[in-house]
Amino acid sequence: MRIDVVSLFPDFVRQSAAIGVVGRAQQRELLQVETWNPRDFATDNYRTVDGRPFGGGPGMVMLIEPLRAALAAIREAAPEPVHVIYLSPQGARLTQKRVEALAKMPRIALICGRYEGVDERLLEHEVDEELSIGDYVLSGGELGAAVVIDAVGRLQEGALNDAQSAQQDSFSDGLLDCPHYTRPVHHDAWGGVPEVLLSGDHAAIRRWRRKQSLGRTWLRRPDLLTQRVLDDESRALLDEFRRDYERLNATNLTGAP
Repeated sequence: MRIDVVSLFPDFVRQSAAIGVVGRAQQRELLQVETWNPRDFATDNYRTVDGRPFGGGPGMVMLIEPLRAALAAIREAAPEPVHVIYLSPQGARLTQKRVEALAKMPRIALICGRYEGVDERLLEHEVDEELSIGDYVLSGGELGAAVVIDAVGRLQEGALNDAQSAQQDSFSDGLLDCPHYTRPVHHDAWGGVPEVLLSGDHAAIRRWRRKQSLGRTWLRRPDLLTQRVLDDESRALLDEFRRDYERLNATNLTGAP
């Protein structure tokens, strides 16, 4: 997969994409990340990429032509069609489901806005999709682009040393992930690992993890449960988790054994 990024700060994008799983994916030639600075496509001596907004107001707006020329160069750089995304707080919220769909595309291009944003005409005619990583405003789209690159890059086949890691991540099946433990088995201050994880009983471990995943989603993101239909086993496990949770809370409040 190839990801092209249009940014006034290409070094930031390259450096953030060179570490960890995404960096390894590039080394294994599973992912290609290229950057394009719109200043390189400006036509004046000052390499101008922004102008004052019509109608007045603070800030500057990124010009059409440098961005348009950068996108034209991106399209010419490789034969595959490219899906163009603008990182914007006004875009649709990025979800794991959307990440999985993007990861299957041969090419995407990410436009990182700055200042007050980008001329609306470019968005209308050159952009296929606007995406947001959350309901807040950043100084530019670079951090959002880094998030998209990481989320999409790690899903490339062979990027993770264990492919099951992606399948068990939070949101991969619409639920939050279960708790995880490692050595030591017993911690002097914080107790031990749940016995079921030490049992070697794979069916019991699978059931415990599913129960914890459902319960954690119910506690932290109940909205996710309203978006899916649970099978009989999942409903029973969630009911069991709720009873355990209520019993534990009652015990903590009363101090009863």
